[in-house]
Order: sequence, then structure tokens, then C-alpha cells
Amino acid sequence: MAVFRSGLLVLTTPLTSLAPRLAPILTSAARLVNHTLYVHLQPGMCLGGPAQPQSSPVQATFEVIDFITHLYAGADVHRHLDVRILLTNIRTKSFLPPLTSSVQNLAHPPEVVLTDFQTLDGSQYNPAKQQLERYATSCYSCCPQLSSVLLYPDYGPGVLPVGSLDVPLASTISPASPVGRSAKQPVRGHQRGAVGGTFDRLHNAHKVLLSVACLLAQEQLVVGVADKDLLKSKLLPELLQPYTERVEHLSEFLVDIKPSLTFDIIPLLDPYGPAGSDPSLEFLVVSEETYRGGMAVNRFRLENDLEELTLYQIQLLKDLNHKENEEDKVSSSSFRQQMLGNLLRPPHKRPELPPGFYVIGLTGISGSGKSSVAQRLKGLGAYVIDSDHLGHRAYAPGGPAYQPVVKAFGTDILHKDGIINRKVLGSRVFGNKKQLKILTDIMWPVIAKLAREEMEQAMAEGKHVCVIDAAMLLEAGWQNMVHEVWTVVIPETEAVRRIVERDGLSEAAAQSRLQSQMSGQQLVDQSHVVLSTLWEPHVTQHQVEKAWALLQKRISEAPSGP
Repeated sequence: MAVFRSGLLVLTTPLTSLAPRLAPILTSAARLVNHTLYVHLQPGMCLGGPAQPQSSPVQATFEVIDFITHLYAGADVHRHLDVRILLTNIRTKSFLPPLTSSVQNLAHPPEVVLTDFQTLDGSQYNPAKQQLERYATSCYSCCPQLSSVLLYPDYGPGVLPVGSLDVPLASTISPASPVGRSAKQPVRGHQRGAVGGTFDRLHNAHKVLLSVACLLAQEQLVVGVADKDLLKSKLLPELLQPYTERVEHLSEFLVDIKPSLTFDIIPLLDPYGPAGSDPSLEFLVVSEETYRGGMAVNRFRLENDLEELTLYQIQLLKDLNHKENEEDKVSSSSFRQQMLGNLLRPPHKRPELPPGFYVIGLTGISGSGKSSVAQRLKGLGAYVIDSDHLGHRAYAPGGPAYQPVVKAFGTDILHKDGIINRKVLGSRVFGNKKQLKILTDIMWPVIAKLAREEMEQAMAEGKHVCVIDAAMLLEAGWQNMVHEVWTVVIPETEAVRRIVERDGLSEAAAQSRLQSQMSGQQLVDQSHVVLSTLWEPHVTQHQVEKAWALLQKRISEAPSGP
């Protein structure tokens, strides 16, 4: 059967009966659609009658919201799919005007429309398919050659656990009071509200948060997107998508699911954001983790003579497949951890190097654990070139840089035995850009030449992968010698702690050393693979083994010859 890039899934089964069967329905849909899957809820709609069905309003109840969460949670096992539940026909009790007859444009027009509707014979050659196609095109902009598939009986009625149809779904919104509520209870609508987050690599937990906010808001939704100082405490901030990219994905999703709303997407630069100061806002959607922040926003508003916002606390989505050191909830932090060791951009072509010989440039800020990663790669079979050792060789009496350095900086940088005193030389160039450039103009070409000689030695020994371990790899321009740049990252605070412990420097001196280097972000922006030594040594080992295995696969699949 054909596979389509985008699809529309029309769900017609009543929600209480649909929830237990949702997993096989999504699995069937995931076999047919490989990128964007829109979901349209129209419980109770019949595609088997003589009359063409029309879209009708679905009242927003707590049951509907809980089902939306259930669907996004179920879709999380199909992470290749960008699932978007469309909210156009879902209305709160106080805002139930008739649906307009206009066709809604979608960012990715569906190429196929799917449904869970059950025909009597289970045949694909059924008038229900024509009804389905006409219904889809009357609601949404679809591709001209729209295909249709009746998922039943592919997903089948299934063998459901006894009593499964009577088990209520987990509550999405935590009640504001201990008083119980009915699943059929309508959700109260508001004119304007707010929601905030980092929204890195928009995932299904984000989509639940945003969907609830969109259902509650009837006119305007203010969306704060964390930026700048608010990103510093994030795990692996170097791998965060740029602000503009996060906003682009967020905006497309929001306009797709509820185009009738006005969206005001703004950078969130402090913990309060517009929620703390906008008098027109009525509600704020928060997660279990950010509920205390929502309470702080309300205290701030009261201090400034503004009314409190109604807080809607959303339950977190659990990640049942999380790995060691990853959070047990669906989170962007875990997604960034999973990127460690992966190839982030295409490797450089190096036709000047012999076929079958591959060079990695390994770098990282001081204290990042770069050298320990180099040793792990050596244990896996790489030939490691230590640029620090090459520097020592170059400085030694009779070494290729000895005379040029003494000539440039004078004999007072020498010990009595004629060896260059690197501490004296270091104090001469530190903080003096002109003097430092004189030194690097001498040293970097010399070290590059020695590295090339070492690469020839590696080839002579029959090694296929060579790693150049160099803190100044990018500053020196040595990325032109390698196929891939691999960067080891850790938080600056951890780097300072390690430098103080390892080298006996003060915190101020350690920070000064880091400020004289390229930042982790600058390194990552030019890197092909990122690793981190932030966790226990065995976690680092697993990362390195993963990166090595993926590298071997790339090398084996690369075309031979220049």
C-alpha cells in the first residue's frame, strides 16, 4: 500500500468507545502516513447513510480534553509522525456559534483521508469512501488527488480488557479544588489567556499544553517563548533550536489547530512575562512543573493591583521508554540527550585524503572531558593525535617552533637550561591579543604540519580513523583537515569546578580561561557530532560507543574514491 507524507484522520466513534481502540488505529495510520497526521474529531458521524454528512460543533468537555491528551500520549510511540488534533469544530459552552462553511487551509494539505468508521462488509470499495473524501474536502484544503482509506477492519475491534470501556481517562487538568467533576462537564471559555514554555523540538506534551490553551481562549492567546537568560539553566542548551526556528514551528502548529484565534508569540525574558503585567488576560495554562511559577505570577499581579489569573494545571505526559539519566516525562531535555552522538550535519568531503582514511577533529572548552573522550575513542580503535603533545614537541629545544618563539619573545622566557618556560610565555601573551597572535601565527602552522606527519604514521599502521584532539581546533582553522568536528560540552559552572579541582586555579582564573576560548555554543554551531561528559563515566562510554558505531556505518556506506 502507498505511503503518504500527510494525512487526515477523521474519528467518528464515540470517545468512550474509541479510547481503548486508539492504539491500533494510530498504528494503522502510522503505516500509511510518514510525516504529518491531522486528526479531526466528529464522534457519532455516519458515513453510511444517503445524506452527505456535515461538520457539526463538538462541545468542549473535560472528557474531550482528556481524550486529546490520551491521543497525544498514544501518538508518542510514533515519533516520526507530527500529529495535530484540529480544534476548529470543538467549542466551549459559552461560545458555540454555528460552524462556518469556509474551507480551512492546512500547512501540509492531506494526501490521504483515513477514518475509523466501521462499514458492514469492511470493504474498501464502498460509498463511505466517497462520503469521506467529500467531507474532508468540504472542511480542509486537501491535495487534488486525495486518496481515502477505511482503517477498519485493519485495526479490528481487538480483544479489549473486560470493563475497559468503563474506565475513565486520566484527567488532563488538575481540579482547582477537591470537589469532583463530571467527564461530561463543559469547559469554561475565556476571551484571552496565556501559556509559556521553551517549546524546543515541539513534542506531544507541548501539544497538550497548547491545545488546552487554544480550547480555553476564544479571541487571543499570548504565547511566551523562553529566550536568552531563561535558557541558561536548560540541559544541553547548546543543542536548543534557535528562537526563530522554535517560533516558526510553534506558529505553524497553532494556526493549523485553531486559525480563528489571534496568536501573540513573544520572547519570554523573565519568569513573569506578559502574564504578570497584561490586565486583559484571564487565564494562564501551566504544567505540574510550572504551577508554582503560575502562583508567583498571581502574587506579582496582586502586588501590582491586577486581578489574579485562573490557573489551569496540566498533567505531564509520561515517557514509558525513557533511558537512564533521561526524565520520565516526555521532554525536550530527553530529546536533546538522545541527539548526543548523532550526526547533526553532513560531513566535509576531503578528496585530498586517501580513500578509507577518516579524520575526526575533537574539541571542547577547557574542563569538558575532551581528553577522556579521546582515550575512549582510542580504546575503540582510533589513532589519537594529541595537539598538546605536539605543542610540547614544537617548543622543545631543537623543535620546529623553538627558535621562532625565542626570537619573537626574547631569551628571558627561557629556563636556565634553555627550555622555554611556558608559564612565563603564557603570562606574556595572556590578555594581550597582539602578543597572542604573534605566538599562534608561529605555533598553529607548526602543529598542523606535525599533525599531518602523525596522520601519515596512522595510515602506515593501517588505521582507518584518526582523531585530532585539539582545544583550539576551530580557532586554528584545523577543521579544514578533518571530515567531522566532534565537540564535548558541559555547563560552564561544571567546567569551572573541574578546572579549579584539576589545576588548582581560583574560580576567577578558571572563568577567565574559559572566556578566552570559544564558547560551547560557538563550537557546537560548527560541529557534526556533540557529546557530553556531564553524567557518570559509563554514560559517557555509551555515548562514545554509539557515536563510533554510527561513524563506522557512515564510513562503510560512503562511496569509495575521491
